[in-house]
Amino acid sequence: MKELIEYIARSLVDNPDQVHVSQIQGAQSVILELTVAPDDMGKVIGKQGRIANAMRTLLKVAAAKYGRHAVLEIIPAQEGKD
Repeated sequence: MKELIEYIARSLVDNPDQVHVSQIQGAQSVILELTVAPDDMGKVIGKQGRIANAMRTLLKVAAAKYGRHAVLEIIPAQEGKD
C-alpha cells in the first residue's frame, strides 16, 4: 500500500525526490502519511480535493484486499528538511 501511494504521488509532483510515505501500523488499521514539497501540495490534492480523494479510494480498496482499514494524511514538507 505504501508503494502504491508513493508511486502515484511521485507521478504527480514536480519534485519526486521530496515525496516520502511513512506507515504507522495498527492492529486492524494503517495510517499512511504522505509528505510532499509545499509547492506540490496543490498537485497532490487537486481541484476540490479530487486527486486526494481518488488516492484515498484506491488505498481503501488495496487495504480491503488485506482485511484492513487505511487512512491517508497529506502533510507539507518542512522548508529546511530534505
